[in-house]
Formats: sequence, C-alpha cells, structure tokens
Amino acid sequence: MLSDKKDLSKKQKQTRDPMGYKGKLRKRLEIEKVGVWSQVRVKKGDANYEGVILPRSEHTSEGYLVLKVDTGYNVGIKITDDTTIEEYGYKEGKYKLPDVDVKFKEGLPNVTLLGTGGTVASRLDYRTGAVLPAFTPEELFSAVPELIDICNLTPKKIYSLLSENFQPEYWAKTAEAVMKEFESGTNGVIIGHGTDTMSYTGSALSFMFQNQAAPIVIVGSQRSSDRPSSDGPLNIINASTIAGYVDLAETVVCMHGGTNDSYNLIHRGTRVRKMHSSRRDAFRTLSDIPLGVIDANQKVTFLKDDVKRRGDISDMWVDTKIDPKVAMLYFYPGMDPDMLHSVIDNEYHGVIFIGTGLGHVNTDMYPALERAQEEEIPICIVVEPLYGFTNLRVYETGRDMLARGVFEGANMIPCTAYAKMIWTLGHTRDVKEVEKIMTTNIAGEITDRELNKGYMLMQGVEPGLNDILKLVDQNPKEHRWGI
Repeated sequence: MLSDKKDLSKKQKQTRDPMGYKGKLRKRLEIEKVGVWSQVRVKKGDANYEGVILPRSEHTSEGYLVLKVDTGYNVGIKITDDTTIEEYGYKEGKYKLPDVDVKFKEGLPNVTLLGTGGTVASRLDYRTGAVLPAFTPEELFSAVPELIDICNLTPKKIYSLLSENFQPEYWAKTAEAVMKEFESGTNGVIIGHGTDTMSYTGSALSFMFQNQAAPIVIVGSQRSSDRPSSDGPLNIINASTIAGYVDLAETVVCMHGGTNDSYNLIHRGTRVRKMHSSRRDAFRTLSDIPLGVIDANQKVTFLKDDVKRRGDISDMWVDTKIDPKVAMLYFYPGMDPDMLHSVIDNEYHGVIFIGTGLGHVNTDMYPALERAQEEEIPICIVVEPLYGFTNLRVYETGRDMLARGVFEGANMIPCTAYAKMIWTLGHTRDVKEVEKIMTTNIAGEITDRELNKGYMLMQGVEPGLNDILKLVDQNPKEHRWGI
C-alpha cells in the first residue's frame, strides 16, 4: 500500500550511499540519488512496495533491492528496467542497543550465560546485514529488559561458533566451563547455542555430568531479532527463570512449544530433537513427553514425576573422557557395504547405525558386519522412524544382525546414541562393556516403554492443548499425562 507522505523535492534530495549494492543496480541508485536509508516506493508491474532501503551484504547476489517494510519484515525485490523507485524520505537505521545501567541486585539468583555462538539475543547490523549477538550485560538487558528483574545474569563467551562447527571436544570443554561456574557459586547455567546441533550438545552434557545438582539450560533462537517473530526474548527469559529458580537438576533444552509466545517446553537433553528447519516450535521430545511447561508469565508446570531435583553442588562432578572416533551411518535401500568397510578401514572405534523399521539393514551388509565383529568394533542400531524401539528378534534379518555382533539401542534417538557412544568409548574399548553401558539408561535416554501419550503429546500442535494445560494446572496428579 502506497503512503500519502509527500515526495521530497529535487532540492531536498541528496546523493545517498548505496552501501553494499553492486553492478547495474548500484549505478542506477547513484544516478537517481537513492541509497541506503532512503524511504522509497517501488512499483514493479502491478505490485507496489514501500519501505526503507537496507544495506546489502557483499556476499549476496546483484540486482535485488532490500526493503524493510512497515510490518517489520525485510523483502528482496528484483529490480528490472521497468521497475520505478521513488524516494519520499530518509530515515537512518540504528543498530546500536541503548546503554543501560546494570547493577547486581540482592535477593536475585546468580545465573551465568555461556555463549557458544548462537544469537538467542541479538541485534541487526544494517551495514552488513549480519545479526550480531547481544552479549555484554548492558546489551542483553537492553535487548531483553525483563531479565533485570529475574536474575543477576553474567554472560561469558566461550566460543563463537556456528553450531554445525561444534566438535565433540567442544562438548567436553563446554562441560568443564559449566562446572567452573557451579564451583564459583552460580545458581544455574544457561548455554546459548545454535539450534542445528543443540540436541547433540544436550545429550553429551547429560552423560558428562555426574550427580548433577542444578539446572543446565540450553537455549537458542530459531529467528533473529530483526524479525517481529523472533523467539529469542521469551526463550532466554524462561531459560533464566529455570536456571535461577526452578527445582530441577538436569540438562534441558528450553525452546518455544507453540508458534505464538504463550509457553516454552522443557525438554530432557537426551530425548529432544530439532524436528523442523524453521518453525519456532521446532523442538520435540521423542517417544516421551517433555519434563514440563513454562508459560509467558514464567509459571512452571512439571509433566513428569521423575524430574531430578536440585542438590548439593559439592556432590556434583564432570566426567569428560571421550573418544570421538565414532561414525554414524544412515542405512538406505541400495547402500553399498563399502560405506561400513570404509569406516573400518579408517580405524573408527564405534558405529551408530540408523536402521529401517525395527532396526534393519540389508543382507548385503552382512560381510561388513562380520568384519566389524572380528575387529571388535561395536555397532549399535537405532531406528530411522525416530519414535519407537529397536527389536532385532522379530524378523530373521534382525536375528542375523544380532549374530553378527550388532546390539540394540532401545529407543535412543540417533544424536543421543552418537553422543553416548563417544562418551562410552572414552571409558572402555571392550565390546561387551560398551554394549552394557550403551544399553543401560543413564540420563533418561532410554525409557522402559513408550507412553501411549508419548507420540507428539504436549508439543504445541495438538488441538485443545491449552485446555489440557488448564486441567494439568487444576489437578496435576489426576491429569499428569494430559488425560
């Protein structure tokens, strides 16, 4: 919709900087004296756009004009010869967060936020188009002012990594950094983490912490702070509440439970997986239900009875012995056994195999399985459907796999099994002992059975979810499972 604002007169127009734009479009902007921060109307065919021109990153393609429109979203418009661009104003963008006076308050819990590279709270640098993490206390409290009255939050950056660049050794270093904070007297620790591999880190830390006595909350943001739909503020507010106040002593992931800002789900670190590439409610607890719900008013409702409660920090310790030489293979129809032979040739010490159905691979894989058995390389099978248990005793193929040394991973999800194998092999290379540890429930990664309500229950997509939560709140024992 076009604005009724008056156009700038020719005398008012000045040469604008077309910051970041290249090629033919840059020349056109220079000729028309239109550039970054110009308020413009763009007409292309029957489509009309109105907004502020934003800078372009040097790595983006030529020919597209980026506008921030009144809805708060950024749109890219392919500029052609018949496209008109009309300037009606100028409004320079601000990307620096305002300073606030941060003072520790007596009576509030002390919480540490360890940053690893995620942008759970952030600001947009319009010069480059990049999202910059808000990480000093001043920046965090300016970006999310509600934090000031929740806790004394101390941010510390330990890495600046995209989550796909996380290596197993970073899990160990992160665990050691967390333990150092607990030894220094913090009430709880938040780990700001990119969402793509958050589940791996949650699983690894769950195995590394022994006698965990306080909450470790892993949190991130699916959408950056320059978008009106950013989920970061509520995520970090609720994560801070859990870390500072909640009677919980587990490693958990706290992310949006629905598409609006009404609540977060508290997921056990060993049972959670990212199930959507971009939705705000991307994280799901698989084959179980979340530990709890925390709403927009920071009220917590536990959904399970086996939540581990806070204890004495002096009893807590961290075990970071790992062996990263673990491969994860995803079986598919037509998979060449050379894939497994290559893993053996490269002297991997363990394998997580993701099998079809109840945990199967084809018979062509048998010679490679036999070779792994001979060379004492443990192979744990988990299921490709993600929900449900492995069971190699139903069909002949499964029994043949058992005879060739493969063992069942129960209902561990693949990322958890992978992290657990790395941690297990850090303690023993004995195949039988590896199987014993891998098939023993240590941190909630294996359940005795799959609850009949554990398939997508309380995960933000079911009809009537709010009514279920009200029932839980009114009578938590009777309606513990949302029945």
